[in-house]
Amino acid sequence: MPEMDVMLALLAAVVASLFAAELARSAVRRPRLHAQVWAMAMALYAVATWALVVGLAVGWSAAGFKVFYLLGAIANIPFLAAGSVALVAGDAWGRRFAEGVAVFVVLAAVVVAGAPLNSPVQGVSIPEGSELFDFVAHLGPVPLPGPRMFAVVAGAFGTLILVGSALLSAVRAWSSNRRLALGNLLIVGGALAPAIGGSMTALGEGAALSLSLAIGAVMLFGGYRVAVGARQSLAAELPE
Repeated sequence: MPEMDVMLALLAAVVASLFAAELARSAVRRPRLHAQVWAMAMALYAVATWALVVGLAVGWSAAGFKVFYLLGAIANIPFLAAGSVALVAGDAWGRRFAEGVAVFVVLAAVVVAGAPLNSPVQGVSIPEGSELFDFVAHLGPVPLPGPRMFAVVAGAFGTLILVGSALLSAVRAWSSNRRLALGNLLIVGGALAPAIGGSMTALGEGAALSLSLAIGAVMLFGGYRVAVGARQSLAAELPE
């Protein structure tokens, strides 16, 4: 149902935009590396889902699909993972990881921008990444990993680190703050949903993508709000 796909994509775009704005406000009030990186990651998520809304509603262009693919299937999960590294392991490790992710994403942007599409992009159906991109891209005489390879690496390693960090935080908090543990478990679910959607795009299976992105945005935002509320409650209970 195309109309349902558009509505689900619109829901994902609105929730991701609100979440990115809240993270940005938090990072301005209290400058913290993990909040700054997460704000950027959710801004990328939001732009990708808005590109999806436009493609589903009025039709895809080559440029629109490349923006959607780069930001949605490659860039946002590694930056979310970098924010988690900063929160769990400290700013020094988080900064190094974020710098590595930035280099990875810049290289991916060059490859995605320059990679030819194997067929024209048209219509409102979600284009299949497996048909449009190759695993190896040739930019002139230089062979490089193709967009699909970047998407697979970003989805696998980014999700592993993000989910692992959230699970570790949930285990640490389970005995002392179940609400904080629940927030981290929601973040795990929210990370897995868009990662699965990104993998579907990379592998050419786009039927459930709008739904997975909407679920991911809602669970990430919900998990963040629950975790923040749990930390605030714990801070209020501590003696001065």
